[in-house]
Amino acid sequence: MSHPSTSARAAECDVLVIGAGAGGLSTAISAKHHGLDVVVIEKAPVFGGTTAFSGGVLWIPGSPQARKAGIADSREAVMRYMRAETGSFFDRPAVEAFVDRGPEMVEFFERETEVKFIPTLYPDYHPDVDGGVDIGRSILAAPFDIRGLGKDMDRLRPPLATITFIGMMFNSSNADLKHFFNATKSLKSAMYVCKRLLTHIKELVLYRRGVLVTSGNALAARLAKSALDLKIPIHTSTPARELLVEDGRVVGARVAGPDGERIIRARKGVVLAAGGFAHDLERIQRAYPHLRRGGEHFSPVPTDNTGDGSRMAEQVGGTVPIRFTSAAAWMPTSKVPRKDGTFGAFPHLLDRYKPGIIGVLRNGRRFTNESNSYHDVGAAMIEACKNDRETAMWLICDQATISKYGLGYAKPAPMPLGGFVRNGYLSKGRTLAELAQNAGLDPAGLEATVKKYNEGAVRGEDPEFGRGRTSFNRYLADPEQKPNPCVAPIGDGPYYALKLLVGDLGSFDGITTDVAGRVLGAQGGPIRGLFAVGNDRASVMGGNYPGAGITLGPILTFGYLTGRFMAGLEPGLETAVIQEEAHAVAV
Repeated sequence: MSHPSTSARAAECDVLVIGAGAGGLSTAISAKHHGLDVVVIEKAPVFGGTTAFSGGVLWIPGSPQARKAGIADSREAVMRYMRAETGSFFDRPAVEAFVDRGPEMVEFFERETEVKFIPTLYPDYHPDVDGGVDIGRSILAAPFDIRGLGKDMDRLRPPLATITFIGMMFNSSNADLKHFFNATKSLKSAMYVCKRLLTHIKELVLYRRGVLVTSGNALAARLAKSALDLKIPIHTSTPARELLVEDGRVVGARVAGPDGERIIRARKGVVLAAGGFAHDLERIQRAYPHLRRGGEHFSPVPTDNTGDGSRMAEQVGGTVPIRFTSAAAWMPTSKVPRKDGTFGAFPHLLDRYKPGIIGVLRNGRRFTNESNSYHDVGAAMIEACKNDRETAMWLICDQATISKYGLGYAKPAPMPLGGFVRNGYLSKGRTLAELAQNAGLDPAGLEATVKKYNEGAVRGEDPEFGRGRTSFNRYLADPEQKPNPCVAPIGDGPYYALKLLVGDLGSFDGITTDVAGRVLGAQGGPIRGLFAVGNDRASVMGGNYPGAGITLGPILTFGYLTGRFMAGLEPGLETAVIQEEAHAVAV
């Protein structure tokens, strides 16, 4: 931290937002709409943050979309579910603010901005837990034509390359993926795929990227469009160097941009929205158990998320404790070899749910229900490998299964697989023993596991782990597989294996704040003039993952509330926790 200097060029605003993802942009839009002068800076050359890589789903119980669809839910059920899911980290004031104000946030953005949502059919990830439901709490950003961004189109962060097909995005609802899976079996699907491919190729020729974006890329684009429509400047390639303090209050930041260093003063406050600490190597070494014991972590989130917000908060007295059992949203991830010798990260969002695919450890044994959520499978990997240096699992399937569904980055038939075997992404064997030998697994363990699994799988059963038991297990499986869409036997060879490591979708632990987003010091009082939102702020979910969109739902809700608070419209948030301004921490 430092005191303001007259040697650097200076600018002024009411609110300075550091970071241009969903947290930063939702706060900026809310504050600007309610009369404040807002400036957004972003250290990357593109805006959109982790949001642009995400599925673009928000968990918002009682959303307008759910009400319009006639889906019955209750505040009491949501609160029971949140209490059960967050356990000892249940924070009633924060949970109540999120649950009560989330639908209002959606209405505000849909009424006042370009941000629009559509309903999804996602079940809660634990629908059998008290208060859980089979449908109705998740909504999805509507697709968006990024030509609406005009000259700023090139500044939108592209989607994660490994989950696109030649840059073409698939909708998080998975509706169009079904057409791609059925393209060789259905004339309707084949025509759909041809039309999508021709449109995308035309876009590549004209714009060098797909312009009709979906999922998180659509949400990031819609938020940026809304901010730019409000004349909020978004300065990319402009990292914050340090916070500026006067008389114990954060009054701005020293930033570096394409034209050199300057000071931006903020009359109402500075908002930290730098995306969390997923690539802060020193912090995750302490926070992630599999790294502490010497394993590898491979994250698909943007490499810009290096914990800048956490460090700046700590420098002025804020705290970033590692408190949650799971410090991040775990995601099983495979390493996709690139021609230059580097690796891309492929998040395993779909293949684990499909019948005929199982997951094993190095000993060849299954260890969890593969059709559970990515966070649950990641947590199970970490626990199952607690006595090992390496934390990894291998997905196993036969030729018919990989031809039908693909495996990770390897696409289904008629796309060839030979290149993936040659570059080491996939292991292959004519027999299970040969596959185990090539993949570095225990042959006897793998053969025994497949035999045991197949005994139940021929009847559509998984006695060992109950795969297919919940509506969420079945949601991303294959409805044509009877009687259990998640379970089918592993048949004749050749066989394939794919190694997965633990990655993440963003950090859960973060800066300690009150409900309004004010950063709190070690003694519990707010640090005047400093706020945190997005993944910089500790998750209201307490390190658990209750449903699709539990990151973005709270992020937009609390961004909306923090913007209103800074505009003087939310006095009640100040008393939602016992934190009086009189106890403000001097820095």
